[in-house]
Amino acid sequence: MTLYIIGLGLTTRGISLHGKKILKNCNRIYLENYTVEFPYAKKELEKELKIKPIDANRELVESEELAELAKNDDVCLLVYGSPLSATTHISLVNSCKNKKVKYKIFYAGSVFDAVAESGLSLYKFGKTASLPKYQKNFTPTSFIDIIKNNQKIKAHTLLLIDIGLSFDDAVSQLKETKFKFGKVIVCSQLGIKSRFFYDELDKIDSEKVKAPWCLVIPGEVDNNEEEGLKNI
Repeated sequence: MTLYIIGLGLTTRGISLHGKKILKNCNRIYLENYTVEFPYAKKELEKELKIKPIDANRELVESEELAELAKNDDVCLLVYGSPLSATTHISLVNSCKNKKVKYKIFYAGSVFDAVAESGLSLYKFGKTASLPKYQKNFTPTSFIDIIKNNQKIKAHTLLLIDIGLSFDDAVSQLKETKFKFGKVIVCSQLGIKSRFFYDELDKIDSEKVKAPWCLVIPGEVDNNEEEGLKNI
C-alpha cells in the first residue's frame, strides 16, 4: 500500500503519463484545494483524467490521516503544480517516513520553473516570498525583508500571491509597505496562457492580469536577461 503524491502541472494535461496510470488503479483519490487558485474548473480536471477526486483541505493534508489511510490502501493526493513546492506536502512525506508508510512522488511543471519564461535566469533567484491577503489586524510585511535580503546579493525575488488576492488589492498592500519597487515582472497564468508584464506597478493594466498570477522583483539583470525582458 502506498501514498502517491502526484503533481498536476499547470494545466489539466500537465500530469505525467506515469501519474495518470497510477490514478487508474488507485482506490482513494484526493485533490489538494487550498494552496493555489486553480485556473480551471474541477469538472474540467475530472473530465480530462476521468476521475472523481475528494477535496482535501488544509486540515486533512496537515493531519496524519492520509498517511494512516495509506497503511491499508493505495491513496493518491493530487497537487497543482509540483508536489513539494509547499511545505505542507514535505510535512506529509515526513509523516510517511515516521510511520513507515510507503510513498511515491511524481513531479510536474510549476511556477518555480515556468517563471523563467520571463527571460530571467532561475540560477539568479534568491529566497521565495509570499504576499498574504491582509485582514483586520493582520498586515504582515516580513516578505519585504526577504526582498531586501535578496536585493543585497543582487538576486531576483519570486513573490507568490495569496488565493483570492486581486492585482489591484495586491498593489494597494504593496504600497502600504513604503518599499520602492521600481519595475517588476507580473506573471499571469503561467503555463496556461502565459503573459508577462514588465513595468512599474501603477503602469500595468490590472484587467490583463488573470489568476493565478505572481510577481517577480528583479535583482541585478545581465545582458541575456535584459534581452529577454525587452521582448515581453
